[in-house]
Amino acid sequence: MRSLAFFILVLCGFAAAVRADQITLKNGDRLTGTIVKSDAKTLLIKTELAGDVNVQWDAITGIESSQPLHLTLKDGTVLVGQVTTKDGVIQVVTTNAGEKPAAKETVTAVRDDAEQKTFDVQEEKRLHPRITDFWSGLVDTGLSLTRGNSATLAYNLAAKAVRTAPRETITIDSTAIYASDDTTPPGRTTAKAIRGGVRGDFNVNAKAFVFAFTDFEYDEFQHLDLRNVIGGGGGYHFIKTKETVFDGFFGADFEQEYFSPNPPTVLDNVTRKTAEIVLGESYSKRLNGRTTFDEKLSLYPNASNLGVYRFQFDATAATKLKAWLAWQVTYSDRYLSDPLTGLKKNDLILATGLRLNLGKTTP
Repeated sequence: MRSLAFFILVLCGFAAAVRADQITLKNGDRLTGTIVKSDAKTLLIKTELAGDVNVQWDAITGIESSQPLHLTLKDGTVLVGQVTTKDGVIQVVTTNAGEKPAAKETVTAVRDDAEQKTFDVQEEKRLHPRITDFWSGLVDTGLSLTRGNSATLAYNLAAKAVRTAPRETITIDSTAIYASDDTTPPGRTTAKAIRGGVRGDFNVNAKAFVFAFTDFEYDEFQHLDLRNVIGGGGGYHFIKTKETVFDGFFGADFEQEYFSPNPPTVLDNVTRKTAEIVLGESYSKRLNGRTTFDEKLSLYPNASNLGVYRFQFDATAATKLKAWLAWQVTYSDRYLSDPLTGLKKNDLILATGLRLNLGKTTP
């Protein structure tokens, strides 16, 4: 009986081994298990004794599968069936078309049934995204507070939501700045401004894009009740990689400004409405695995009077502390060539603090 039981165990183990997938390496070693997926850089195989093992694709000389695998080729063809290797060429035994050869260097992906189902869902989502898909966001905040011989408060809050889909990008952003000094009564506000905007970029092809935007701004110390800008134009991706993006853009807008000086007896209310030219560039760079740098410069010459113009410049460096937390430093400059009488042309902000990262942008 013991001999019979041992024989059955050996037979079961042999049958399991026969049903398992197997890969052969350049050095002659073989790994047996279940092939899960490959991106043509590494191949993941689940083994009974070693667990999940990632093998370099270039080190593999042979693949034998007992299960159907989905092989994607460089030309977009997908072959489905059990896989064998003959004379260094992968052979896929398909259900409808019989045995099909596939040179190893033409394979871009390998997936088992479960991985292929997951990929199909993700691909459908990527190609036909809903408006709620692909959103991510961040919140930047900084605070300075003194009490005792001085009593000051400075606070800044910025938020951004970005939807990065295959063909378009939607950006919604806002910034609030507030500062006060209560050291000597009566207390007074020393800074108070709110900025925000919405922009949509739509790719025409791999390099060219069009965009539309609207911006809003309030600044108590510019006596600015509201600046609203609506515009659009086109642009070009001069550099677009995972590490670096550099864009240039050109267009036009319509600007409305409403000023109400305080006290109102000094100057009358002022309303300006004008067309502007839009010129600009934006640059994003991943400096290393933890630090990113982003900057954007926009120039707005007055279309009626080219001697009058304004520009906006924003730059931020952020260093990741955790996956969801970073430390950021932000510099912002708003320049107006024709401010109200008695006011300065530049408004500068230098702020630092924590950044909370929400979600993931990559589709």
